[in-house]
Amino acid sequence: MSEIVAVSGASGFIGSALVRKIIEGGRAVRALVEPGTSTRNLDGLPPHQIELVPVDVCDHVGMARALDGCAAFHHLAAVYKTWMPDPRPLYRVNVEGTTTALNAARAARIPRVVFTSSIAAIGLRDDGEPSDETVAWNLHTIASDYVLTKHLSERIALSFAEAGLPLVVVNPGFPFGAGDIGPTPTGRFLLSLLRHETPALGAGGIAAIDVDDVAVGHLTAETRGRIGERYILANHNVSFIELARLVEEVAGVPAPRLRIPGWAGRGAALAMELWADHVSHTEPQATYRSIQYIQRAAYFDASKARRELDLPCTPLRTSIERAVTWFRAQGMA
Repeated sequence: MSEIVAVSGASGFIGSALVRKIIEGGRAVRALVEPGTSTRNLDGLPPHQIELVPVDVCDHVGMARALDGCAAFHHLAAVYKTWMPDPRPLYRVNVEGTTTALNAARAARIPRVVFTSSIAAIGLRDDGEPSDETVAWNLHTIASDYVLTKHLSERIALSFAEAGLPLVVVNPGFPFGAGDIGPTPTGRFLLSLLRHETPALGAGGIAAIDVDDVAVGHLTAETRGRIGERYILANHNVSFIELARLVEEVAGVPAPRLRIPGWAGRGAALAMELWADHVSHTEPQATYRSIQYIQRAAYFDASKARRELDLPCTPLRTSIERAVTWFRAQGMA
């Protein structure tokens, strides 16, 4: 019987990509999913290699039972939203859920745990150069609830490692590829370009990565990562203008030609956020703090992951092509 690997958040964008990589490697997966959530991203996988387990990550007894007998645990379950009408679910899942899940992993004596954090848990350099894992978190004044919960949950995870849990942290960048079922804020930006909903672009950029490269980074972190260390999983530092031009080439949709000053971009984001808060109650394209973050140019250096984990690097064009094809096949663009 092959060893079993538990994956929380298994039906999500990164989680489902990881599940597929684990199964391709010949191991079985215990896929932990939020009760009532769609598992469409896991359709078609060999039933003898995957066991679906609905469980609330804040349920210690349920999580300990779900992790029993597993050889490894990848904790990906998190809410990835830059805005919510009520931010409490962000803190419940991302912070309380992390504490509960890792306590359960300790109780189940899991031999290796990989905790999925985010580049949002790493600080940005004042000189604009890409940040590596040594840059302390310094985003107090511009952190959204999501960014703050990722910072707090990573601190919790690292404290578990200090206390003896065999845990490694990975910090993914902005993922692109097939399967962004949410979609995530990353996918929402791409969809806004495909739907001609972004009339202008401003300063700033992101550290992008193919979702399958993120999945491989998780697997090598499990087998080769150093306990208590964190590894940035991000390959392409790209401005929004460059990204839009690449989408134009791939998808045949014109990139926005209008350029908006930083102050105007922040003002527009604030207006969208206020409209969402008080009128539409639906997720805005951007929020004031999310714009402040990306205008700093959220660029990162993954040299450590390339050196220690052999992090693969899929061309960004390929990732965008896969994402566009998938979104269009789903009727989302």
